[in-house]
Amino acid sequence: MKPFDRSIKIAPSILSADFANFGAECRAIEAQGADWVHVDVMDGHFVPNITFGPATCAAIRKHIRGVMDVHLMIAPADPYIEAFVKSGADIVTVHAEAGAHLDRSLQLVRSFGAKAGVSLNPSTPASALEFVLNRIDLVLVMTVNPGFGGQSFIDSQIEKVGQLRAMIGDRPIHIEIDGGITPETAPLVAAVGADVLVAGSAVFKGGSVETPEVYGRNIASIRAAAEAARQKFAA
Repeated sequence: MKPFDRSIKIAPSILSADFANFGAECRAIEAQGADWVHVDVMDGHFVPNITFGPATCAAIRKHIRGVMDVHLMIAPADPYIEAFVKSGADIVTVHAEAGAHLDRSLQLVRSFGAKAGVSLNPSTPASALEFVLNRIDLVLVMTVNPGFGGQSFIDSQIEKVGQLRAMIGDRPIHIEIDGGITPETAPLVAAVGADVLVAGSAVFKGGSVETPEVYGRNIASIRAAAEAARQKFAA
């Protein structure tokens, strides 16, 4: 992975990609400007949907040149962390709500050599991370209720992002946003400290591996909106 920086990064979620063509889709979004590739893992238990396992991650890893960002929406997570790291995940994010021993889960992720992330559901406060900040490399704020793509952005999470940014201070911890990100919502979270933006339908809509330039325009539009808001806030 590249050295830590707080520049805006776009992480398309392959949940919105063509499931029959994952390899080509991953290559296409990276070629069109994606910084990370975001993989949403769901178990039909912690969230009401089932998606991918370690085998899928291992298969697409061969097609990803940059960061593979794996978001585990599963409970329990601990028994599967090693398998996802071995599948090639650079970052493994677990949910604060998915188990009783968050500190242990984060230690486990790092012990296998991956960066450790924590995700917070919309109803979970920023204070849930107060005593694990020294264990994490990333905080993922869910701006929709996890389980399905294409949901509407929950505005109340903007305040949470600002709270987390204040808590993090100078620590090298990314703030990632997942859910309802578009050129209209990206500036709202970028202005209060988010630096990694997960977008599914907003990136993949209208495009395909045959017309990847559409992905490029969608990524550029989200990035430009977020960067403009960041600059305005900094000024």
